[in-house]
Amino acid sequence: MDLTNILELKKLMRTYGAWPNKDLGQHFLTDKNVLEKIVETAEVDKRDVVVEVGPGLGILTKELSKNAKKVYAIEIDPKIAEILSTNCISCRNLEIIRDDVRKFNPQGIGRYKVVANLPYYITSHVIRKFLEAKNKPQTLTVLIQREVAERICAKPGRMSVLAVAVQFYGVPEIADLVSPMAFFPSPKVYSAILKIRVFKEPLFEDVDRNIFFRLVKAGFSEKRKMISNSISGSLGIEKKPVEKLLERAGVDPTLRPERLTLDDWHRIYLVFTKYLNLETVYGKSEDKSDW
Repeated sequence: MDLTNILELKKLMRTYGAWPNKDLGQHFLTDKNVLEKIVETAEVDKRDVVVEVGPGLGILTKELSKNAKKVYAIEIDPKIAEILSTNCISCRNLEIIRDDVRKFNPQGIGRYKVVANLPYYITSHVIRKFLEAKNKPQTLTVLIQREVAERICAKPGRMSVLAVAVQFYGVPEIADLVSPMAFFPSPKVYSAILKIRVFKEPLFEDVDRNIFFRLVKAGFSEKRKMISNSISGSLGIEKKPVEKLLERAGVDPTLRPERLTLDDWHRIYLVFTKYLNLETVYGKSEDKSDW
């Protein structure tokens, strides 16, 4: 079965009474050149365990299975999982997990890499899940919306909470851009192949992750305002003390948050946690690091 042939792909899906699910953001990759670029970017070899999220009909799954030691393919759609199991019946090193990726625990699989054509609606959830896991992947190679990939790879001047969060855990880079014509059905936007090389430990080991990201979110709470105004308003603290703390951290209080580097945020964290009881502000029990 040639899954790069849209007529054959449609025929296969009709045989099983299936069709791309808009609610699950299903856009099946059909371009062989893009497929090869993803596999090349992921750098998978016979020593590697791979977790594939949203394998769909198996076009990428088959290639991963050829190159990897073991592949775990996580598919939430039962009809698509049925087609996948039939289409990849010869892949002896493949284990299909019919469940929501958010329930998947990578703790017991050892060192691994994530490779996926991610639905747009779940992109940040999946990236966050694996970057924050106790057993983090070595790399994530994901096909995602171009705009999101560019936000993740942003430099100071265009930073966001998402960029700070991902770059806290690894180094992202865009390997290639992908036309909507590479999918069935075609999405309305361009995609990008994004690779994240994950740090063995977070960039800053001397921070409480929850407090750090709440502070970052406070800074970005009003993007168009100066960093001093955003933090002051979000934390409910007078502006003057906030300005003095930012100056202690070596950060200009008049800057907008998108201009700050990760090192700036680290210094802000160290100064603010030294002079303010942020645990009292945020509380200790609830995870407030959402990004």
